[in-house]
Amino acid sequence: MKNSNHRSSTGRQRLTAAVALSAVLALTATACGDDGSGAGGDKGADGSGTGRIVFWDNNGGVRTDVWKEIIADFEKANPDIDVEYVGIASTEYQSKVDTAIQGGGLPDVGGVGAAMLAGFAAQGALEPLEKRLAGSSLNGKLNDDMLESLKAAGDSDSLYSVPTSANNGVLYYRTDLFEKAGLDEPTTWDAFYKAAEELTDAGKNEFGYTIRGGAGSIAQALDAMYGQSGITSFWDSSGEKTTVNDPKNVEALEKYAALFKKVTPAADLNNDFTKMVAQWDSGTIGMLNHNLGSYQDHVKAFGADKFRGIPQPSGADGKRVQVSNPVDGLGMFKSSKNKDAAWKFIEFAAGHESNSKFNQSAGQVPANLDAAKDPWVSEAEPTKLAAEALSDGSTTIVQLPYYLPDWNTISKADNEPNFQKVLLGKMSAEEFCDTLAEQLNEAQAEWNEQKG
Repeated sequence: MKNSNHRSSTGRQRLTAAVALSAVLALTATACGDDGSGAGGDKGADGSGTGRIVFWDNNGGVRTDVWKEIIADFEKANPDIDVEYVGIASTEYQSKVDTAIQGGGLPDVGGVGAAMLAGFAAQGALEPLEKRLAGSSLNGKLNDDMLESLKAAGDSDSLYSVPTSANNGVLYYRTDLFEKAGLDEPTTWDAFYKAAEELTDAGKNEFGYTIRGGAGSIAQALDAMYGQSGITSFWDSSGEKTTVNDPKNVEALEKYAALFKKVTPAADLNNDFTKMVAQWDSGTIGMLNHNLGSYQDHVKAFGADKFRGIPQPSGADGKRVQVSNPVDGLGMFKSSKNKDAAWKFIEFAAGHESNSKFNQSAGQVPANLDAAKDPWVSEAEPTKLAAEALSDGSTTIVQLPYYLPDWNTISKADNEPNFQKVLLGKMSAEEFCDTLAEQLNEAQAEWNEQKG
């Protein structure tokens, strides 16, 4: 094993979206009779099924150790295949892949989750995998909902990524701090806000909550907005206008953003998830919103007896609403010259043993049905509670529009800086929501127009 602001104009947004959408539609229309041409016209090749392949990890640094274990297992079982691992930070992954699509140098296999799938597929970079899956040992062994989620993310009948895991939003809280303060667990939004205030003593560097202000902040803010407003659909009944700027969501964002520097550390303004998690694990902060992926970090920091990870708070009516968390998976890039070997790696990584090993390390829900039955799943409380919340009827999921090729850009590059302005009081919650809604409505209109 080897180691190695806002858009300048609406017109440019429409042009970008139109080009991307046309590419998706062309891809969809020719999926059955694909000529094999991928990004840059490179159709790739099946290859010998042996030799060297390159794998890009879309969460490098965080998942590097477990991927190196899986690669070592794979190379032992397949001594004629050598996997070169390249770990790329999640915040840099999309831009690196986009650059490679345009300029060459794509790997054979890479992490392709629902949030990025549409953009990569729109550029003709991904290999359809449904035929390989149907003829493999994985057929019938993967979670149907996760498979459908990845198909829906590409708004296509083609499968461009094999699911590996599902994540879920989790509210982590320090049980020791709550017990000392005599507070009820934050199962409702009212209890959450009360605890955030009562656990804060800035003079002692003690805070009730840590808010995500850096990379990845928008999805977390949307979760807080829809969770409080109780709105259960991302689009109105027409399917053309987003509910993001509904007055109830605006009010919810105002209340949530007002937590910054009042009951949170000032450093939160620029914290991505790694910094936010590290800060919570090393300090005296009452609550943290993240997902199942950081569970093991908290166990290492506190031990399992000083914190809990529970589903997101419910409203006063007892109903819980949360936004969808994207399914992660492995995709094969169409330009690969060794697709048969690349598929062997995907098949191995999504198999029972490897998928269980990966998700136990990540604290996420396995895509492999046999792995999902392994004992550790029920022993990891946040994973167990998340699975129950998603299956017992207590939770309504607001599906985010991952199928829009522009979704990732809109929800990250375009609006993360604006969210920071909201936290700093330089932009109102209403203006933020209206700006986001305008971009989403335009992207949806272009998408509907191109689909006919």
